[in-house]
Amino acid sequence: MKMRSVGEEEVMGVDVPIEGGATAVAAESADLSDAVAVVTGAGTHLSGPGIGAACARLLAAGGAKVAIVDRDAEAADRTLAAIEAEGGAAAIFLGDVNEEEACRETIAAVEDHLGLPSILVNNVGILGAPGTVVDVDLDGWDETMRVNVRTMVLMSRHCVPRMSARGGGSIVNLSSTAGLLGGYPTVAYGTSKGAIAQLTRLMAQHHGEAGVRVNAVAPGMVWTPMIADKISPEMRDVRRRSSLLKTEGNAWDVAAAVSYLAGPAARWITGVVLAVDAGMSAAMALAPVEPLE
Repeated sequence: MKMRSVGEEEVMGVDVPIEGGATAVAAESADLSDAVAVVTGAGTHLSGPGIGAACARLLAAGGAKVAIVDRDAEAADRTLAAIEAEGGAAAIFLGDVNEEEACRETIAAVEDHLGLPSILVNNVGILGAPGTVVDVDLDGWDETMRVNVRTMVLMSRHCVPRMSARGGGSIVNLSSTAGLLGGYPTVAYGTSKGAIAQLTRLMAQHHGEAGVRVNAVAPGMVWTPMIADKISPEMRDVRRRSSLLKTEGNAWDVAAAVSYLAGPAARWITGVVLAVDAGMSAAMALAPVEPLE
């Protein structure tokens, strides 16, 4: 964002916008035309967009050139078609972000074709192994940590130096309210998502001076294609009623938060784990009670 100081020096260390005031700030805060955004797990499911696809489409709608990273070519094609139909610009980069060499090659190809990345959305994740510490399959535990946490480390490893080279950037990691609170039935998923929250804070600390902001979004019980065939209608209603707003969220609600944190409107925000959960993590959603006499 272009800035200038009041008079010849800053007022209490704070810059003020160029002429145009709020109008200029609003326009510049929404402008992603100089951005190159990498979104992992950005393919579109047959039943509709998940969080990754919704993030890719919103960032493209804001003007960013989007790298659609997925290992499913058909799913990636569906996202690309949607972005192009909406007037955006994107390219597909097929690869498995579980493998470091694939991450290295993917980001190098993004730089060659689109430019240095300025936004990374680490979205790849799985529900992982069931069970508690007593009975969780340890190979399944390792896979959950590898997919949900290690992929973020690998992609960030190859993006952060390039972001630093272009003067800064923004990384948004997908965590979950399952990593912020107790109550989730499986130990592997909740632990992996809690690790992402702490990974986000440490990355923000380590790379802030290079101008790289790192934040996380922690979705609540949103309805996405990943869970659509795993939840009964009765459980879906229970999930809806567990939040303070008593409404069901979807991939677009999460993507809106990701787009905000990724863009220039959030230029002074880093190290934040933002719950997008209709208030579920703020307070227990209890049935109404009669007031005491």
